[in-house]
Amino acid sequence: MKVFVQSVNFNADKELVEFAENKVASLEKYYDKIVDSEVFLKVQQTSGKENKFVEVKINVPKDNFIVKKACKTFEEGLMLSVDSLKRQLNRLKEKQRAHHV
Repeated sequence: MKVFVQSVNFNADKELVEFAENKVASLEKYYDKIVDSEVFLKVQQTSGKENKFVEVKINVPKDNFIVKKACKTFEEGLMLSVDSLKRQLNRLKEKQRAHHV
């Protein structure tokens, strides 16, 4: 699966990009028909501590899943996003299984 990582308003270091790619690539264990995914990492100039925004978009045949999280760190946002996507992909798989029976 291809994982595209884009950082907005800052330059992501290599470790952060690899962390994002590995986290998102791990979703293939839950659903093997993922076409590709896009990860957007944004920093907003806000007064709050939660100024890191993570958006993960996953493309599967006939569908897209998008999760957006605002956190203190990109790593935390990525982990929450991936957890949320795992649940969505499992639900999709269950639905498909129900239709094939």
